[in-house]
Amino acid sequence: MPTLDQIRACFSGDRFATETVGVRIDVAEPGRAVCSLPIRPAHLNANFVPMGGAIFTLADFAFAVAANGHSTRVTVTQQVAVTFLAASRGKVLTAEAQCLKAGRTTCLYAVDVTDDLGAQVAHLTINGFTTDPPPLKTN
Repeated sequence: MPTLDQIRACFSGDRFATETVGVRIDVAEPGRAVCSLPIRPAHLNANFVPMGGAIFTLADFAFAVAANGHSTRVTVTQQVAVTFLAASRGKVLTAEAQCLKAGRTTCLYAVDVTDDLGAQVAHLTINGFTTDPPPLKTN
């Protein structure tokens, strides 16, 4: 079973989420992950609250870590339903992804996004498609 540091190293390849947006992996367990995002001015919309795209990126990344962090197969997002519940006024957003059902080729996850002030910011359900990884390329 990979360690948290090994999972972080693997997902550092998701440069948009980790470098550009700044998402951190806090917990990674089979079928569950917790990721956080310290809010920067670049994450805010014209109303000075985190924009939906930043919240979605955090939630989708948490799903990816939960679904793939301990798997030899590859799961990608297939369909998402997102409900934005409250504007965040906090300084850190946290997304917790939890597997509700995992089958051979599809899965269903719930992701809840909260802020450090206790506000429930968003709820997502994510359907994933699971497949074998592509073969390794050789020279």
